[in-house]
Order: sequence, then C-alpha cells, then structure tokens
Amino acid sequence: MPLKETFLSLKKAQALLALQNRSQKDAALLAAAAAINSARAAILSANAADVERAKSGGMKEALVDRLFLDDSRIDSIIEGIKTVAGLDDPAGRVKAGWKTPNGLFIEECTVPLGVAAIIYESRPNVTADAASLAYKAGCAILLRGSSAALESNRAITAAFRQGLESGGGIAEAVELAGSGDRGDVDEILSARGLVDVVLPRGGHDLIRRVVENARVPVIETGEGNCHIFADASADIPAAVDIIENAKVQKPGACNAVETVLVHRDIISALMPALAARLAGRVELRCDAASKAAVSKAGVPAGLVLKDASEADWAEEFLDYILAVKTVDSTEQAIEHINRWGTRNSEAILTNDMKNAETFTQKVDAACVYTNASTRFTDGGVFGFGAELGISTQKFHARGPMGLDALTTTKYRISGQGHIRGRE
Repeated sequence: MPLKETFLSLKKAQALLALQNRSQKDAALLAAAAAINSARAAILSANAADVERAKSGGMKEALVDRLFLDDSRIDSIIEGIKTVAGLDDPAGRVKAGWKTPNGLFIEECTVPLGVAAIIYESRPNVTADAASLAYKAGCAILLRGSSAALESNRAITAAFRQGLESGGGIAEAVELAGSGDRGDVDEILSARGLVDVVLPRGGHDLIRRVVENARVPVIETGEGNCHIFADASADIPAAVDIIENAKVQKPGACNAVETVLVHRDIISALMPALAARLAGRVELRCDAASKAAVSKAGVPAGLVLKDASEADWAEEFLDYILAVKTVDSTEQAIEHINRWGTRNSEAILTNDMKNAETFTQKVDAACVYTNASTRFTDGGVFGFGAELGISTQKFHARGPMGLDALTTTKYRISGQGHIRGRE
C-alpha cells in the first residue's frame, strides 16, 4: 500500500479506536500478546535472518545485540504488552474542572494525540512496545524500523495485527512501513495533516535528520552520551560495580555510560580497581591523570589503555569503550556534563548528600541518579510497561515516554445559554 493510502487508513482507524473503551482495548492487546507467543518460531526465524545479514555486513557486536532476539527477549516483549494492557487508560481522564465567575463549567480532559509515526533503528522490540502503547492510548501508529530489522519487524507486526483482529480490536490502527525504502522517511516527515506526531528513536544522524526535515510535530528523543561522576567520598567497590554494570550490561543502549568522571582525590584508588574489572572487555580512553593511576598500579593483562582525545568527550560509543576524565570538584563535573552530555541519564556516586543534592539540582538531564547505574532509565523499569523512547526535550514529554506522551488536552465547556458581550 502506498504511504499516502496508509496515512488515510490510519486516520480512519484512529477515529474508530478513539471510541473504544478500556476493556475493548485491553482484550485486543492481550490477544496480540498471545499471538506473538504463538508466532514465536516465525519471529525467531525472521530475526535470525536479520542477525546473519547484519553480521555479514560488519555490524559491530554491541549493535548486533540490540537487533538480536531470543526466547527470553520475546518473553519480555509479551510481558510488556500485558503490562500495558493492565495500566489505566490514559485517554478520557478529567485532569481538572472548575467554574468561572460567569457560570461556565470547564473540564480539562485527556484525549489521544491521533496518528503517530515512530522512526527507529535496529531494535525489533520497539515494534511491539510502540504498537501496544499507541493502541492503549487510542492512537493509530505507523512503524518505520530500520532495514537491518526488516524481517523481524514484519513478523512481529503481522502477529500483533492478527492478535488485535482476533481479540475484536482494530488491526488497521497498526501499520508497518515495510518496504525498506529510505524515501519512506521523507514521505512521513512531509505528511502534514495526516500524521500528528513523529517520534525518532536512534542515533544522532537519524534524530538530526528527523528534527531538521520534519514538517509535522516531533517529540525528540536523544542519543545517550551518559556520564557517571565518582566524587571524593564514593565507595570504591560499589563504584566499580555500578560503572561495570552501566558500561557492560548492554553497551549498545542509549542509557549505557560513555564517560566516567573521577575526583582527583580517589583516582589512585578507583582506577586500578576499575581497570582490573574491565580488562579484556572494555577499552579505556583516559586523560593523563587517570592513565597514570592505572599505569602506576600496573596495567592488567588484556586491558586496552589509550589516551583520550577531546572528541571522546562528545562520543556516544555504543560499544565496549569507556572514556575517563579526572576532575577536581563536583562543580567541574557538572560543568563537563552540561557541556558534553545529551541530557539523557547522568549519575553521581557519593556518600556526601550535599554533593548529591547539588549534582541533581544543577545537572541538565531527563534522569539524574544518585548511587545507581544509568541503565535503569527505561519505561519498563519505571512502570510504564514499555516505552516509545527517552525524550531529552523540555516540553510535553521528558524522560522515558509511556502512555501519557501519546495524549493531549481537550477542554470541555458547558454553559446555560452563555453569550459573550463586548469588552
């Protein structure tokens, strides 16, 4: 189906979906979860083809991991859909109501945004996450994943739509731009009047392309140049555990740490322990002081230790690479983060609660952690069931985006023959 026809079909489907009540939407979503479970073998087969093609094309390991599906990850997809089905309906809520002096009664209510389009890279789980959140919010959605995950996305979308139909839902509210044609993106970005909002989810180049070329409203998600600052009071063993988790647990995620800032007072204690923990797995790109601390203690076998360049402070590696910089104060760490960060997720490791308060107040980011890994920035972890992405902008939605990000406001005004005179 040409995209123009797809947009028109989605608008028609969304008008019908907006009339469904919570029980109808939930039944359809639970049927979609069951359909994905039934199609497990087909989805895994399609994903295996995508993964093999990605490896043959030289995709780096951390990005292949983002693409890869197994039974455990499909279980997580299914559980996410079920969780979304169990959440309160975000549409139709009365947020506030009041009476004006002239007797008008005004209610502020939530309504679906309308037709959404999400443009994302090689994460096939996003296909089900975005579809389930949009459906529950009463929005129709066009899914445009990357060509790297094309077969996986086709299989997941087909199962999801089949489940919606069998559950009495509106399958036409979920569509996949499945041609793999790069021109699809330009057509989506120009669909003013047909698409109500576009959500880009991916790396710097994708997000910039969408933001700079869109003629329709955009909720901007951000890349993840995330930092962890270990201040002078940080507990060394706990700091090593947290930094390791934030870097190694899923390095291709946008909430993985890319730069560690270490207070000069603990550089000689933290760096040898961190180097020993990461040796053979993570390449360290260090400034002079942190590199000297590792070298003085003895470079562990298997550790790749390099000099950091200024370009490294701006880099979202999405790989087993970690930049390290020495700082002299909390203020200096904050200054570095606010200059180089992407306003996604930042953390301080400290036993000084005054430093923690200063850090959380002054760091400009959607999510700011004290003594915890940045890897927790996730809609599922936050209780949203799934997420559309992590918004780093400062209006409408910020941080992990769940159901509320797909609603807007309508005012309902009731009168008794009220007319307005000249003033």
